[in-house]
Amino acid sequence: LMNVVCFPFQIDVFLARSLLEKLYLFQYPIRPASMTYDDVTHLSAKIKPKQQKVELEMAIDTLNPNYCRSKGEQIALNVDGTCTDETSTYSSKLMDKQTFCSSQAASNVSRYAAAVYKKGELHLTPLHGILQLRPSFTYLDKADAKHREREAANEGGDSSQDEAEDDVKQITVRFSRPETEQARQRRVQSYEFLQKRQAEEHWVHLHYYGLKDSRSEHERQYLYSQGHGLAENTELIKSPSEYLMMLMPPSVEEENDKPMAPSNVLSMAQLRTLPLADQIKILMKNVKVMPFANLMSLLGSGSDSTAVLRCIQQVAMLVQGNWVVKSDVLYPKDTSSPHSGVPAEVLCRGRDFVMWKFTQDRWVVRKEVATVTKLCPEDVKDFLEHMSVARINKGWEFMLPYDEDFVKKHPDIVQRQQMLWMGIQAKLEKVYNLLKEHLTPKKQEAQSARPLLVSGEQRVNMAKAKVKQNYGQLEKEFQKQKAEMKSNDTSGKMDVSSIRIKEEPVSDEEPMDTSAYESLNNGLVNGLHAEDNSTDPLNGHLPGGCIDRVAQELKAFVSSTFKKQFVLTLSELKRLFNLHLASLPPGHTLFSGISDKMLQDMVLDTGCKQILVPFPPQTAASPDELKVYALWEAGDTYDQHRQVLLEIFSKNYRVRRNVIQNQLSQECGEDLNKQEVDRVLK
Repeated sequence: LMNVVCFPFQIDVFLARSLLEKLYLFQYPIRPASMTYDDVTHLSAKIKPKQQKVELEMAIDTLNPNYCRSKGEQIALNVDGTCTDETSTYSSKLMDKQTFCSSQAASNVSRYAAAVYKKGELHLTPLHGILQLRPSFTYLDKADAKHREREAANEGGDSSQDEAEDDVKQITVRFSRPETEQARQRRVQSYEFLQKRQAEEHWVHLHYYGLKDSRSEHERQYLYSQGHGLAENTELIKSPSEYLMMLMPPSVEEENDKPMAPSNVLSMAQLRTLPLADQIKILMKNVKVMPFANLMSLLGSGSDSTAVLRCIQQVAMLVQGNWVVKSDVLYPKDTSSPHSGVPAEVLCRGRDFVMWKFTQDRWVVRKEVATVTKLCPEDVKDFLEHMSVARINKGWEFMLPYDEDFVKKHPDIVQRQQMLWMGIQAKLEKVYNLLKEHLTPKKQEAQSARPLLVSGEQRVNMAKAKVKQNYGQLEKEFQKQKAEMKSNDTSGKMDVSSIRIKEEPVSDEEPMDTSAYESLNNGLVNGLHAEDNSTDPLNGHLPGGCIDRVAQELKAFVSSTFKKQFVLTLSELKRLFNLHLASLPPGHTLFSGISDKMLQDMVLDTGCKQILVPFPPQTAASPDELKVYALWEAGDTYDQHRQVLLEIFSKNYRVRRNVIQNQLSQECGEDLNKQEVDRVLK
């Protein structure tokens, strides 16, 4: 019993339990004008209780002016044919009835109830099911079957009745194999098996009672609460909130449907409500490969790194300084491959082999993995996609760079993981009978294993850090030398040769970052100071005898550089020139100051030309990077080919190889082979 106050009225609410688990709500479709849902229209009804499936057969008013009689006769003829018997769907040779089949409108109806209001009292009865009735068109299937039977009869009618019996045909008897547990589970969960089970349930025929029938009147009384005394409703002696919870309990299905943890899209708010071990397991299962620094950032600022390290080792293995999720986490016991049906134990061994290969080298060949593990290509591809990226004509490269910071900070973890990998390697040797070539990396890669694990960006950063360490000492020496020169009254000019520039090895193959030199120069123009209040003859204003020597040295540098590179941007040329200055001895004439204009003029004087490459307008390159200079004549046999190639790139910044080869053949009058084209392009 509960009081509901609706100002200015108060209504008593009662819970009727007589029809509990027996009351259904039928939702009929919008009826046509020729059909009425009254006592006469319900011809028959049947139900499958387990499935909560109902079939109602309702009459159609064929005398209604809206009923199309010719169409009804045609449908009856198609379904039953010309003959009528007990099996006929429409005995009156007219479509005079319609079948409705039910489907569940809601899987959970525990929060729905039927209400009856009487004499200031509201009586509620919980619903056991809500069924939507929709027209069934099975009669069309019957019409198609009749049509096929008639066609088969017409085709077989021409055959002779005296035809001899069919020849004896040989049959093959096969014995079915015993069904495994996994095969049985797949069969039980299949759509065909579920359909068969539903069809096996027998129909229970019902009798329909009209609205005004005495039986209906009797059953309708059960919608009212049979006893209003507290003795019969002791379960209602509760607080209002508890009563509402009883009347409308939370949906069990919704709680079950809500995942215990995020799967494809992670909700960080929901994830952080879980224990730390579960958070790490879910993250690693979704991401599969992650550096330790990224994991700490995802877990939040309050996470203890020691606890995280303890948990991560339970669900992941260390590969090249990064954490890769364990195979048994991705493939739990009693599961199988979605591609080949291989059990989880075999999948874990194959994936462990791939992980172990990446501990030996940054590259793995897919064919080698398939040969050793004997798994299908789809499974091998899944393993590789978890932790690597495919590179054309190279293989699969581990997707993350070597995490040197983690390896240096946690040597104990690294040593423990190495011991675990040694144990895994021993197991793999026994299972796969690994050869010596599988266990040891290639010699060339083994000799240069360390550089392979350090990216170019890391090398540049290391070089920058080294320069910054020496910057303070170099600046002090520079200021000391400058003070000594200013104190010398006999000389009014700065002795540039007294500045010592640190010499570092120069590599033609590996580009270097010159930002360190720019910060070291502190306002120098190509290596010399250019202060506003300086009275020194800089920026090209040199004594007459020095100009020729500077021009000769600069021309020699430009000529030798373009004979090696052939094509350079102004930015790259300035970088190479700064490196050249750093390698020169103190007091060299080029330290007298070279401006950008002098450098560009010298490039044009040495037989080079500026190529106006039409770069896209949205490019992020600097102006110096957009200025492209090329050696027009090198004096070799490829001058003409090179000039044709430069003309092509002056019209488009991106050209296909076949277009270049065709253009070279047309302009030069000869067919170039692949090696010659490669040499020109290089």
